[in-house]
Order: sequence, then structure tokens, then C-alpha cells
Amino acid sequence: MKLAFSTLGVPGLPLPDVLSLATAHRYHGVELRAHPEEPVHPGLTPAERAETAALFRAAGVEIVGLAGYARVAAAGEDGPVLAELRELVRLAHDLGAPFVRVFPGAGAQEPREEADAIAARRLGAAAEDAAALGVRILLETHDSHPTGADAIRILGPVGHRHAGALWDVLHTWLGGEQPADSYAALAPHLGYVQVKDVASAEDTTPLPLGAGVLPLAECVDVLTRRDWDGWLCWEYEKRWYEHAAPLAELLGEGREYLARLLGEAA
Repeated sequence: MKLAFSTLGVPGLPLPDVLSLATAHRYHGVELRAHPEEPVHPGLTPAERAETAALFRAAGVEIVGLAGYARVAAAGEDGPVLAELRELVRLAHDLGAPFVRVFPGAGAQEPREEADAIAARRLGAAAEDAAALGVRILLETHDSHPTGADAIRILGPVGHRHAGALWDVLHTWLGGEQPADSYAALAPHLGYVQVKDVASAEDTTPLPLGAGVLPLAECVDVLTRRDWDGWLCWEYEKRWYEHAAPLAELLGEGREYLARLLGEAA
């Protein structure tokens, strides 16, 4: 497996500094938060997109994917959501990123079957555009659909290779799903895996990997036993927890921790 970290952990950091962290701590890739607060977002000009792609190539660091914020199960018209998805897919294509992350985002009052159908319809339509550009749209286990069992209710009916899953291990754990069950549900669709650690279900302030309660060793063991060889991406949510320790100080130990888990699982 290859190791990456998300720029959610280094909010607003210029890309050359992000790449310096990646190379200094021997991470193979970076997940880019695609938001106007960040250096990478759909408003980039063609020249800026080309420059960004060139920076990553020169550093020998891969762009794992773009973490977008489209909510595919949210109530409302399809048009704005599909437009947002297409913008993200085009940006990923221009940067050479294979994946775009999206959220489910159904409202609390939305009937489950209706939310599932809306999301499946939108992902099915957007997957056609994504396929033409060589990009996969990944539905993250998150918010209204936190578990693999939830996500598969959407992805199963879509049935398109370019609509897949992103396994966020925090949310499947919060949803009470065991790692083996999460993997079994998501495996046919799995793009990559986000790892992190927290103190408890009540306190989700990001912690160094291995310092909290998430079943990271079990997750890595499940992936290894299934010969899965994709990305493990550390999503350290510094943007939402300003008092959390700086990620730059933790990256080295985090990489060693993941490498140790991989070695033990092998």
C-alpha cells in the first residue's frame, strides 16, 4: 500500500511547502482539499492547473485525489450538484488526479429510499462524464451514510466502474460497523482508505495515529489479508480543530506507525 496525507491537516499551506513535507517524511502522495480556502479549487485557470500538475511531477509526489464537497444525496434539483461534480472531475483530470471525493449529505428529514435514489441517479449521470476523462468519483462513508452498508445502497444500483467508494474509518466505526464488514461491503467499489485517530466517539479531535481508539491495526490487517494494494491516506482534521497539534510535527511518526502496521499485517 502507498501512504498519503490530506491537506485538510495543513489548511492553506502553499503547495511547495506541502510537497516539502511529503518528500521529507517519505509520503508517496497527497490528497488535495478542493476548496476556495486552499491553493487548489475549481476556480484555477488552465495555466494554474498546469503549474500545479508540474509541481507534483517535479517532486515525484502523486495527487491521490481531490476532496470535494458535493453532496450527492441532498434534496433539491440535480442540476447544481451535477455541475459541481463536473467541475471537480474536470479539475481532477487537468491535475492528473484519479479520484474525486464526494459526500452523501442527505438531510435528516429526507426519507432513506428517496435519498439513496437521488444519489444513485446523480452518481450514475456524473460517472459517464468521469469515465470520459479517466476519473473516478468516490462516495465517502460520511454524514448520512456513514457505513459501508449505507454506501452500498447507493453504489449498488449505480453499477458503474467510475462511481466508487472512499472508506473513512472514523465514520464506519462511529456507525458501529466492524472493519471486516466495511471492507466486504466496499471492496468491489473501493478507491482508497482514509485513516485517522480520535480519543472517543464524543471527542473527535484529531490525534496522532495510534494514540486513540480507532481500530487501525484491524483495518490494515483486513486490507492486507485481502491483498488490497491501494492508498492509505491520513486525514488529520486540523482545519476543523484549530487547537489540535500541527500535522507537520506528526507526519514522521505517523508514517512510521503505518509502516509498522503494514509490516505486522504482512
